[in-house]
Amino acid sequence: MAKRDYYETLGIAKGASADEIKKAYRTKAKELHPDRNTDNPNSEAQFKEAGEAYEVLKDADKKAAYDRYGHAAFEGGMGGGRPGGGGFSGQGDFASAFSDVFDDLFGDFMGGQRGGGGRGRAARGSDLRYNLRITLEDAFSGLQKTVNIPTAVTCSSCDGNGAEGNSEPATCPTCSGMGKVRAQQGFFTVERTCPTCNGMGQTIQNPCNVCHGQGRVEKERALNVNIPAGVETGTRIRLAGEGEAGMRGGPTGDLYIFVEVDEHELFQREGNHLFCRVPVSMTNAAMGGDIEVPTIDGGRSRVKIPAGSQSGRQMRLRAKGMPALRGAGTGDMFIEMAVETPVNLTSKQKELLREFEKLSEENNPEGSTFFNSVKSFWDKMKG
Repeated sequence: MAKRDYYETLGIAKGASADEIKKAYRTKAKELHPDRNTDNPNSEAQFKEAGEAYEVLKDADKKAAYDRYGHAAFEGGMGGGRPGGGGFSGQGDFASAFSDVFDDLFGDFMGGQRGGGGRGRAARGSDLRYNLRITLEDAFSGLQKTVNIPTAVTCSSCDGNGAEGNSEPATCPTCSGMGKVRAQQGFFTVERTCPTCNGMGQTIQNPCNVCHGQGRVEKERALNVNIPAGVETGTRIRLAGEGEAGMRGGPTGDLYIFVEVDEHELFQREGNHLFCRVPVSMTNAAMGGDIEVPTIDGGRSRVKIPAGSQSGRQMRLRAKGMPALRGAGTGDMFIEMAVETPVNLTSKQKELLREFEKLSEENNPEGSTFFNSVKSFWDKMKG
């Protein structure tokens, strides 16, 4: 059976440019891939046919020979193939053709670098996390704090090069400096990190005696961290370039400070608002009066208690809460009253309270309403 014209196979004109040929093959490769055409028994053959066409037409010498002699250029030594008379040899060359397009389609996603591979590539240092506990007062005012970070820093002996005496690293013999090796699996080419140089593309012949070729050493560093006012538990602060040093002079990672604000003995925080539960005596709640409450800035505020106040009643102190992080304004502070019942009463106090209770039957509207509802409920259940 006669072979199809290579230009026809890719669906392009004879005078197509190199970019047009490559674009056409990319389209065909995606369209005809066997994994996307499981119901077409001819898809694999068509897929290989497109790869064969691309392998010839992408090469200027092969293309010129094909344009002049057609398929005969690669049959029986017409001399249009590779130096030495070879033409398209089948699966190996097809894999090469598909690999070119595979690199274009997926190279960036897989971390590859066209034209350079892993040659001389230095690995970026790891990002670090530091958990910082602060008080609510610190979160209110902000602070500068010195933290000690165990990390990897650039080796001063070799300046991060990894080699003794700053000698130049050698090209990795396994991957020829690419940092990756390829293995043939059917008509696919699978790319993996080079096991010899771990993707660096280079090997150290004479490793530094201090860092043993790593280009970095373990060390504890003291850093001054600026904690802005308004932070809360879960706030993350990024310090660019303060993480681990990279391998063999690679870029430094980042440091992330995760803030945790301790619970406070007086205040509870909800967003930018603060809540403070304040005990109020029974007589003060009944007759009304003034109380003095603390504020987060260390000050005091006088609050007027209305007569007849009940437990749970809240009063707002505007702008006495927490400052907003990365924004204007301040939250409020809410005072929640907790009416306190006297304990350890003397005989005289008990006598006075009993007399007070007899005189105050009409002064407990909530209790009267509740017990009237209870009586009505019981009567209904009996009926």
